[in-house]
Amino acid sequence: MIDKPSEPPIERRSHLREVVLKDAFIITQDGEIGCAVRNQHEHGAELRVAAGVEVPDTFRLRVPLDGATYRAEVRWRKGERLGIQIHGNFSLKIR
Repeated sequence: MIDKPSEPPIERRSHLREVVLKDAFIITQDGEIGCAVRNQHEHGAELRVAAGVEVPDTFRLRVPLDGATYRAEVRWRKGERLGIQIHGNFSLKIR
């Protein structure tokens, strides 16, 4: 039996992701949760948090490297990974 090379995955996302590694903080009513921004695009990002950390569905995301805080909403969760939607975009800074 001859193995056929697998086809590359089809990109179904409507926005190109930029791979990054930025420290960030999820700001909740109870305090701050450290996280990492793993990739981002104009309207969202993938975050990584420590195992077992509970993240609310909506929060503010402070990214010191950007000098900005963004309004965010969780769109999906998979283990320690979160996909978030940024209300506005990554160039819109909230002070």
